[in-house]
Amino acid sequence: MNVNVLIVEDELVARRNLVNTLSGMYPDLTIAGQTGSVSETVAWLKTPGNRADLIFMDVELSDGNCFEIFRRTEVNASVIMTTAYDSYAIKAFEVESTDYLLKPIVPEDLKRAVERALSRLPVHKKNPRERLLIKINDRIVPVKIADIAYFYAEDKSTYIVTSKGVKYIVDFSLDIAMEQLDRNAFFRISRSCIISMTAISSIIKTGSRYMIYSVPEAPFEMMVSRSRTDEFLSWLEGDKEVSGRKF
Repeated sequence: MNVNVLIVEDELVARRNLVNTLSGMYPDLTIAGQTGSVSETVAWLKTPGNRADLIFMDVELSDGNCFEIFRRTEVNASVIMTTAYDSYAIKAFEVESTDYLLKPIVPEDLKRAVERALSRLPVHKKNPRERLLIKINDRIVPVKIADIAYFYAEDKSTYIVTSKGVKYIVDFSLDIAMEQLDRNAFFRISRSCIISMTAISSIIKTGSRYMIYSVPEAPFEMMVSRSRTDEFLSWLEGDKEVSGRKF
């Protein structure tokens, strides 16, 4: 499995130690990049061609804390946070990091964190599924992917809405959903919504963002995240490279 790793650490000694430890434990991992600040990391993540499946991210960087990275760009990777302080744990999990390691990092803890992160990555690119099996009490209802208008998350639950307006609650996250969908047909416009190309009836620009009107109509404002605007427009135009990216 080809896994790209980004190391975000402003202390050169700590960065070198982490790279050496990872290389010794997991020689198949590729260290795709190393950054030491918020601005440098944001620039790396926004650079076309750069891809990280796993990010080791120090909390306190040379120009601020790492949470500013999540505010300035979309982080589409498993994140393991590293810090000398335990006061950031709640914030770390608010941005959905997969693990939180205290410095100095114990090799056993590092291995556990990496194994957990790797277990959440697709082993290989899967062919898009053709249908989902929805469990309703003691019944199972097959729903064709082509009949789904959009997915959305609300109040810790995930829902799908079909082109006929039928809503189902499902037992998986939007992250899992995206792993099974055709990226040319579906796009994750925000952390809480995935939409089908065929469900879009019109798009209105509101300031620097875009609002989508869908059929059937969504029970919420369907806004494209600012950080995903360029990718969304490219997806609409049929850019294969963009539609194949991990979101």
